[in-house]
Amino acid sequence: MSVQPVVPEAPSARSPYFSEEHEMLRAQVRRFVETEVKPHGEKWEKDGFVPRDVLRRMGELGFFGIRYPAEYGGSEMDELATVVLSEELGRSTFGGFAITALVHTDMASVHIANAGTPAQKAAHMEDIVAGRKICAVAVTEPDAGSDVKGIRTTARRDGDHFVLNGAKMFITNGVHADLYCVAAKTAPDARPSQSVTMFLVEKGTPGFTVSRALDKHGWRCSDTAELSFQDCRVPAENILGQEGRGFYAIMSNFQNERLTIGAMAMGESQAALDLTLDYVTTRKAFGAPLFDKQAIRQRLAMLSSKVEAGRQLVYHAGWLAAQKVDCVREVSMVKAYCGELVNEVMYSCLQFHGGMGYMRESAIERMTRDARVQAIGGGATEVMLEEVAKRLAR
Repeated sequence: MSVQPVVPEAPSARSPYFSEEHEMLRAQVRRFVETEVKPHGEKWEKDGFVPRDVLRRMGELGFFGIRYPAEYGGSEMDELATVVLSEELGRSTFGGFAITALVHTDMASVHIANAGTPAQKAAHMEDIVAGRKICAVAVTEPDAGSDVKGIRTTARRDGDHFVLNGAKMFITNGVHADLYCVAAKTAPDARPSQSVTMFLVEKGTPGFTVSRALDKHGWRCSDTAELSFQDCRVPAENILGQEGRGFYAIMSNFQNERLTIGAMAMGESQAALDLTLDYVTTRKAFGAPLFDKQAIRQRLAMLSSKVEAGRQLVYHAGWLAAQKVDCVREVSMVKAYCGELVNEVMYSCLQFHGGMGYMRESAIERMTRDARVQAIGGGATEVMLEEVAKRLAR
C-alpha cells in the first residue's frame, strides 16, 4: 500500500509571533514571487543581475520600506517583518534574486537610515524606499571578511574631504548599485575598534571604480564585484554617523544581517523540501513512487523536523529583536544553524532527485549551489559558533 504524504499548511499559520499585518505582507510577497520572479528568474541567472525595473516594482509595492519611517514612504514595521520578507524571498528558489533585494533593504541602506544626517536622508531615503536608488555595503576585503578590524582601506583627511585608497571584495550589488556604504580606516594608529569610519560614496565619484564583476559558484543573478578606490575624494559631509565609530555600526547591523540570512535560508529549505516531496511522489522506481521507500520518506521527515526547528529559532530571535532584547547569542545560533542546515537540506534533496538533480535545468541543482555561501557570508559558521560559545557561561 502506498503511503500518501500530507502537504502541511503554511508554517506561519501556526505561529504566534506574527500579526495580521505580517501575514498580509507574507501573502503579498508570495504573490509577487509567484507572478514576477519565478517566470523570469532563469533569464536573470544567465544575465548575471536582476533588472532594475523589477527592483523598482518591489519599491512600488512597499517591500523596500517595511522598516523605514512613513515620511520616506515606509511602513514602520518591526524585525519580524524582515523575517517574513526574507523567508518569502528565499522561497523563490532564486537565491541571487533574494540576496540582491535583502542587501539593499537590510544590509546596506540601513547605514543611511540609522546613521545618516537629515540632509543625507532627505537626499536619498525616498529613492531607496522606492527602488530608484539601489545600495551596496562595502566592508569585506580580500584579507578582511568577518574580521572587520582587519580592513586596510584608508581614508585620509584633506581639508573638507577624505581621500580613500584601497579595495573591496565580494560586494553584492557592487556593479549596479547607486550608493555604497564604505568602511575605511580614518585613524590607523587608534584602537582597531575606533579606527573605522563609514562613508557614503555615490556611483561616478572620481577615483572610485568597479574593478571587475566576479564569477560565482552560486547566486548567479546577484551581481558581485571587486571595487577599487584610488585617491577617491569624498566630502567630509558624506560620513555616515560619527568618525571612528564605523566598527560599532557594522557590528550592530550584523545582527540584522544574520537574522535576514537565517530567515532566507529557512525559506529556501522549505522550498527545496516542497520540490522534493513533489518529485518523490511522482517519480517511480522499482514499480512504486520513491516516497514509498521508507529510507527516503524518513529522511525527508527528519529534514522537515530540522527545518521546523530552524524556522522557530529564527522566529524567536526575530521576536526578541523586535522586543529590543539583547539577542546576539540567539542570532548567532540562527546564522550558524540555518547556514549549515540549508546545505544539509539541499544535499539530500538533490540526492533524492537522482541524476536529474545534477542537471543545470533542475531547480534543486541551482538551489544547492546558491546555498553553499550561506555558511560563509555574513559571518562564517565557525565565527558564529565562537560568538555562541562566549555566551554559554552567562
